Amino acid sequence: MNRIKVLKVHQHSAEEGRYISTQKKRRWEKKKMLFMVVFTWEPEKMDEVFKRREVEEIPEGYKIVGEWLDISGGRVFRLLEVPDPKVIIPESFPWSALGKSEIVPVIETEEAMKLMQKA
Repeated sequence: MNRIKVLKVHQHSAEEGRYISTQKKRRWEKKKMLFMVVFTWEPEKMDEVFKRREVEEIPEGYKIVGEWLDISGGRVFRLLEVPDPKVIIPESFPWSALGKSEIVPVIETEEAMKLMQKA
């Protein structure tokens, strides 16, 4: 959904020595947020982790962009796209008996570089 936010900007008029008010419109999209979830478990929990993963139901609005298994074992990386970080918490909690979840907000490198150039 696109929204328009009206910003009031006060500019100083050098010729007249006073402030004038202008309005600028800025458009932005409500972007979904990316999170890397790193889930780690003990070797003896592997069968239980895999069984739960097979029957896992993904909630609406929760998109798995990619998922990678650490080939040395005991860890999985899952990139999520969600509209609100609050949806991750209830989905992570049931896994806490099997291992540890680390939830890290991430941004694509190209987008981060563009933002750094603007700063």
